[in-house]
Amino acid sequence: MSDPVIYDQSTDSMYVTLREGRVVDSIAHDDRDFAIDIGEDGQPMGYNIQFASKHPDVIAEALQILQRGNQIAAE
Repeated sequence: MSDPVIYDQSTDSMYVTLREGRVVDSIAHDDRDFAIDIGEDGQPMGYNIQFASKHPDVIAEALQILQRGNQIAAE
């Protein structure tokens, strides 16, 4: 997997890739300024976080899921 976390300072947006694959849907969480991309199997593929500097809680949530996925893959 390429860099799993991409931050664009010019737009204050961050994308956290949880796993590779085809995205078939996005579920927006407008109150927290993020969307979760969903894969063909119905599981999360990544987080698209807008106004990232204002949402450290969402970043932490996405990174925890990424870390858990990496731990499972290493087993």
